Amino acid sequence: MARRKRVYNKEVHKDSRYDSELVSALIARVMQSGKKALAERTVYRAIDILNEKSDSVHPLELFNRAIENSKPRVEVKARRVGGATYQVPLEVSPERQVALAMRWIIGYARGRKGQPMFQALANELKDAAQGQGNSVRKRDDVHKQAQANRAFAHFRF
Repeated sequence: MARRKRVYNKEVHKDSRYDSELVSALIARVMQSGKKALAERTVYRAIDILNEKSDSVHPLELFNRAIENSKPRVEVKARRVGGATYQVPLEVSPERQVALAMRWIIGYARGRKGQPMFQALANELKDAAQGQGNSVRKRDDVHKQAQANRAFAHFRF
């Protein structure tokens, strides 16, 4: 019998400016205390700053590249087998890949002190789009951990 409740996926609406589900999801994750207008302003300003310094054709090109570079392909999950806990590497579903990438980008942007959130988010997205930055480093650490524990992959069930 399952120990957890069934997870129901909510339908994601597209945002008004870019008509993108990814941007809408980012706004929802940046939002705190129900202040959606503030979260929208923050995300849109960050994307505007991101595209001022680049010559990309579409405004969301760098944003999508940042999310793509931060997505983890595999992760480890703890499994108890015979009294011992093993870190078992598992493939990550596409929805969870995007969720983890956004969570890491927003978390590291909030951790950048001394600058406004829109500036910190723009800098984190720019770094991730270039294949560096904290969120990409976190993805690499997760991949290294999965690689180190691949001997326990047979405990996958």
